[in-house]
Amino acid sequence: MSHWEKVSALEVYSEHDLSDIGAVLEGHAEFCREQIAPLSRIGDTLGARFDKGRVTMPEGAARAYAQFVEMGWQALTHPVDYGGIGLPRAVGAAAVEMLNAADMSFGLCPLLTDGAIEALLLTGSDDQKATYLEPLIAGRWSGTMNLTEPQAGSDLGRVATKAVRRADGSYGITGTKIFITYGAHDLTENIIHLVLARAPDASQGPKGLSLFIVPQKLVEPDGTPGAANAVNCVSIEHKLGVRGSPTAVLDFADATGFLIGEENCGLEYMFIMMNAARFSVGVQGIAISERAYQRALAYARDRIQSRPVNGSAKDAVAIIEHPDVRRMLMRMRSLTEGGRAMAAATAGLLDIAHHQDHPEMAALAEFMVPLVKGFCSERAVEVASLGVQIHGGMGFIEETGAAQHYRDARILPIYEGTTAIQANDLLGRKVMRDGGATARLFAARIAETEATLARGDATAQAIGTSLAQARGAYEAALNWMLETGHKDIDASFAGSVPFLMLSGTLAAGWKLAKGALAAQTALDAGQNTQFMTRKIATALFFAQHILPECATEQTRILHGSRSLLDAAFPE
Repeated sequence: MSHWEKVSALEVYSEHDLSDIGAVLEGHAEFCREQIAPLSRIGDTLGARFDKGRVTMPEGAARAYAQFVEMGWQALTHPVDYGGIGLPRAVGAAAVEMLNAADMSFGLCPLLTDGAIEALLLTGSDDQKATYLEPLIAGRWSGTMNLTEPQAGSDLGRVATKAVRRADGSYGITGTKIFITYGAHDLTENIIHLVLARAPDASQGPKGLSLFIVPQKLVEPDGTPGAANAVNCVSIEHKLGVRGSPTAVLDFADATGFLIGEENCGLEYMFIMMNAARFSVGVQGIAISERAYQRALAYARDRIQSRPVNGSAKDAVAIIEHPDVRRMLMRMRSLTEGGRAMAAATAGLLDIAHHQDHPEMAALAEFMVPLVKGFCSERAVEVASLGVQIHGGMGFIEETGAAQHYRDARILPIYEGTTAIQANDLLGRKVMRDGGATARLFAARIAETEATLARGDATAQAIGTSLAQARGAYEAALNWMLETGHKDIDASFAGSVPFLMLSGTLAAGWKLAKGALAAQTALDAGQNTQFMTRKIATALFFAQHILPECATEQTRILHGSRSLLDAAFPE
């Protein structure tokens, strides 16, 4: 049974069939194409503007966001009990990809709101859920995540923002937070900040942090936004990309905050929001990759340059006829589709783990999230760069739009935890903590797919052979990591990013291989011939051109730690 069949069999999704879901996604695609995509260039050119503590969004953003709210797009995957539509996470991932492919700057606002909703659903009190969830799910209010401070980037144990208990049960929140995406804007009635802070008697380090709801406007008893809270936007950043998205510096001056859950559990609660955001950032990588690929493909079909090397034409031809342009286009396409397949499967695992008591699925879902984030975000930079390359000199010119995708993509391996943080999480928490049990389960599932491929036609067997070789590289690296970690932890973690990229490449190739099997079944039944044929071709290209890179990552892991750790850097 496929992940989708397992997900659709869950009682919570029993009323949704594929035809209904297809209609929803077609409607969302039309909205993104007509209302959101035109904002991308405007936002990149004009950017969000800051003046005397107020942030004004680029032209057209407010109108588009109002339509976004009116059409209920924020509510797609959230519980019906709070006004949501209750669709599966895989559907939500598809919608997030569409929105961010249209305009990543716009898409960041709903993305952070989704994370705030997730955190409140799992950790908020009944009163907090009743107060905040409905307007957040409707999109009338937006949410933010406030972790980073000037002295505390990824090292959250150094967070210094203070939370002082008050007699009425609220807290006074004082401190400065930086890099707060959509920390100030004019799109919604209210902004709900989720803020990490430390009570005066709490211990130092990460275990002394608590999580607080700090509304931009205090909520009246009737649920409407009231007086302004003491949260001030000091400035917004001038950025390489995603310029239509305001990245704020926020000053909390004894602002009123409300504790979520228990004191000193803030980091645990915030990780719920961070995990949701990390998965979505991986989907943003897929979105940027898809947009860059579509633009490069269109250019390659239109750009006439040079005669073909095989002499088949006397005059210049479209550059899509040249072998190396085809190589770049196929690499862009296969990396994008591989990431998409991996993200969709992970969304299915997350749904099954959330709605069923299924420890094995939960462990696999946790294992896959850093792969989606790390692999898809790193590959997005590569895909966007290839898009510039296909455009040639015109790709370096802003008017073509190819450069914007490259600039926008560059933040993805950085925010919501850098690639190294994802790799350390994968190796430390997902691999070493259980002695490699989940990592080996991942490999065993891939071996099952290889066995099915071996019974197929020549193409399936070729894909299976490459997949088996890549899995061998993964298992050798895994065994080395586990053995070395007991003796030389630095040497093991020196290979953490190569191990993440090896695992991500293997996962993407695996999911494309499963897709090729499904496509062949559809072809045998006479269904959608052109689409299915293309899916098989993409899986074969990935198997023969990208899966071999797993062996290179294995070499880096097994033999490269000393050259890295022993290298000297001049003063």
